[in-house]
Amino acid sequence: MSLSVFALQLLNGVQFGVLLFLLSAGLTLVLGIMGFVNLMHGSLFMLGAYLAVSLHELTGSFLLSGAGAVVGTVIAGVLLERLVLRELYQRSHLDQVLATFGLILILNEVVRAVWGPAAKSMDVPASLASTVTLLGLPYSSYRFAVIAVGLAIAIGMYLLIHRTRLGIWIRAAASNTPMSGAMGINVQLLNMGVVGLGAALAAIAGLMAAPLSSVQSGMGEPILIMALVVIVTGGIGSVRGAFYGAMIVGVIDTLGRSMLPLILREVMERNAAQAIGPAVASMLIYIVMAAVLVFRPQGLFPVRHG
Repeated sequence: MSLSVFALQLLNGVQFGVLLFLLSAGLTLVLGIMGFVNLMHGSLFMLGAYLAVSLHELTGSFLLSGAGAVVGTVIAGVLLERLVLRELYQRSHLDQVLATFGLILILNEVVRAVWGPAAKSMDVPASLASTVTLLGLPYSSYRFAVIAVGLAIAIGMYLLIHRTRLGIWIRAAASNTPMSGAMGINVQLLNMGVVGLGAALAAIAGLMAAPLSSVQSGMGEPILIMALVVIVTGGIGSVRGAFYGAMIVGVIDTLGRSMLPLILREVMERNAAQAIGPAVASMLIYIVMAAVLVFRPQGLFPVRHG
């Protein structure tokens, strides 16, 4: 594989990592602050993508459809928090897993009923439909834009968590929720706000993923699994850990799937490499997660207390 092709695949890995970060940031805050296992989070990603596609068909504007998708997904997330999740905060993790898994099934069926079983698609914005030349090879301008937007949101999240009063409350609740409540922080309102923030980030991820892949019922589950790998690798409750964990997982997964079969062709028969390569590549991120759990059970970039 040439250097230019490797560079393109590396950029693809960063772009995938950005999408994983947007999904993982909200999920890790919910786990870190509330200790709540919210498997439904991937469904908000799916809902954001579907709303973006529908609104884009109506308005023809990527920005308007994105804004509407974010608002709609936040409203759905807050309503679900008020009506369902709030009743589960004091229940066991098993109850939370079962209830939110049930919500996944319900939301998947709601999506099928509203939008139908066929996969949807969304065009790349006309202003970003061109390519740029990187090391002599063309690369999508839209993917560059996804990386730029994701990095800007990551910087915004850092400033929010570390430079604002709301960030102080979030970090305090993540460190000691009962004491935060005793000190006057409205933990119930904070919980709702964190779920809303996570829903907004998931919707942005769904919006940016819609032109890159098909939008279909159940699309939230595979990326949710990868988001869980990200937060375990990076450190539960840590936005910084979610960012670095997402970059690690995104790059390893992308480079593994693109390069490992080619590497194996050099040491074994072509058909065997084609069969073994993708299977091993699909396991790489889980092998990395297992190694992290063995040597650093708290994650690579855990929450800093104090």
